Amino acid sequence: MAMKPIYVALTLLAAGCSTVQPITPPVAAGAGIRQPEGDSGHTAQPGWRGQKFAVATANPLASEAGVAILQAGGSAIDAAVAAQMVLTLVEPQSSGIGGGAFLLYYDGHKTVAFDGRETAPAGVDETLFLHADGKAMGFHEAIVGGRAVGVPGAVRMLEMAHTEFGRLPWATLFAPAIRLAENGFPVGQRLHALLKADPNLRKDPAAAAYFYDPNGQPVAIGSTLRNPQLAGVLRRIASEGSTALHEGEIAQAIVDKVQKHPDNPGKLSMTDLADYQPKRRTPFCSDHAPRQVDPPRNYRLCGFPPPSSGGIAIAQILGILNDTDAGSLSLTDPLWMHYYSEASRLAFADRAQYVADPDFVAAPAGSWYSLIRPDYLASRRQLIGEKSMQVAKPGSPWPERTTQAPMPEQLEYGTSHLSIVDSYGNALAMSTTIEDAFGARQMVRGFLLNNQLSDFSFTSHDGSGLPVANRVEAGKRPRSSMSPTLVFDADTGEVLMSGGSPGGALIIHYTTKLLYATLHWRLTPQQAIDLPNFGSLNGPTLLEEGRFTPTFIDALKARGHAVNQIPMTSGLQAIERIRGGFLGGADPRREGSVLGE
Repeated sequence: MAMKPIYVALTLLAAGCSTVQPITPPVAAGAGIRQPEGDSGHTAQPGWRGQKFAVATANPLASEAGVAILQAGGSAIDAAVAAQMVLTLVEPQSSGIGGGAFLLYYDGHKTVAFDGRETAPAGVDETLFLHADGKAMGFHEAIVGGRAVGVPGAVRMLEMAHTEFGRLPWATLFAPAIRLAENGFPVGQRLHALLKADPNLRKDPAAAAYFYDPNGQPVAIGSTLRNPQLAGVLRRIASEGSTALHEGEIAQAIVDKVQKHPDNPGKLSMTDLADYQPKRRTPFCSDHAPRQVDPPRNYRLCGFPPPSSGGIAIAQILGILNDTDAGSLSLTDPLWMHYYSEASRLAFADRAQYVADPDFVAAPAGSWYSLIRPDYLASRRQLIGEKSMQVAKPGSPWPERTTQAPMPEQLEYGTSHLSIVDSYGNALAMSTTIEDAFGARQMVRGFLLNNQLSDFSFTSHDGSGLPVANRVEAGKRPRSSMSPTLVFDADTGEVLMSGGSPGGALIIHYTTKLLYATLHWRLTPQQAIDLPNFGSLNGPTLLEEGRFTPTFIDALKARGHAVNQIPMTSGLQAIERIRGGFLGGADPRREGSVLGE
């Protein structure tokens, strides 16, 4: 496929990013933005084309497992279960059975959202991350240990989805991960580099024994890493279902690890684990008709609803941009970046003000769709001028004054993403996480526990006493940026694309980049993923380090932007339906792959 003009232009900005580079520290100096996982280099991806089905995951072994399940007659849900179990083993820094997930599923007729987000234990309250003097803890002070561990939900959610949409027996889906755990898998450069860079994982005796040698050095690249303990846990889940994880001896081992941590114990209990229930939610879907695109097309974008902030923020950014002159510009034009950054500031201001677990916090004006009403987005668009607003204030989609305080800026961390389409016409997008790289740095029976409670606001009220919507409350699900997305033809209802990314709060920008580049600029998934990353979290304009010219940056600064160049380690995965088959793309910044037939 010939490269399109915008793609050719952008590759000139991005020379020299096709070889593996040494890992860089996850903290970008002077940027104030800590990346969820450090940059372990770039490996060029060729893109993928197939006809029957496709699996895109963050690791080739997980993609292979998903393909094997589809070849055996399984559905996309079946393949996702198999892939997630393999990711628990081969990508332990990002996701696993000790964490949670959001899953969007299209069964050929309807789209369903399955919420497997972790919940706060019954024993916590809004003071969870506060010192006795009322000051907030530091991030790693809070998360290393048991304090930030939420009730894991990924396995129970996958079980719910499989009960409704699975085609193969549950136990069958665990075979690839069990085999790899018993026989071992080759340690890759990324896992080795992240292990080497992490200062806290070695402090846990179980993790130290598994990931490091007696001298404290991480397992070598190319060495075979076996995990018989995890194999045993997976066998139990395969035969007993999610009960094996949420009740009994494995659950007790999790609780003991959390409650008996010597320095930073948590409140997770056996009752919390036994009582956890995933939720079936209505996807957050919105129409999008890109202007100045010929021939015109109407799309239906389905993202995840709250407690995810991703679906709303992406719809806001795209809706605001579509009412500007951005449609006639390319990413090489600083004016396009000006419009994008300003739209992002507006969306992130609303996100901080309003979005939280809908079982605890009411939507503004009674509906989350109030935040993307055409008249409301038009009023937000009018705030964009020739100069950057630098920091936006939240809007008011209804006349009443809000009784909530905006959440202060707070760092967010890692994730993994899977996109799968099967031969039956089903499609899914699933984002899955244990939060920070290696989660709470606590290993139990061969898997790591999450630190998901740190996605709550560490402070519960503002200076005037107004509560933060995303404050800690017992049984609540922390707000997330995970943005699994399905794209449909709004006129025919045909599913056109599945995509998403890891990356903490920047997930929203990575996924928006994918959507804008494919729907507005008509790039292939791989071309879109290869583009430089960018965004704003309602502060500085963030640009991927080394991907934009000095002239480009100076033009933004002339418009009043504070610009930070940082490593932006996305992990986009995407599958697009085309005539006669599918195109797939995987992020060159990580080690994912798209496989299928």
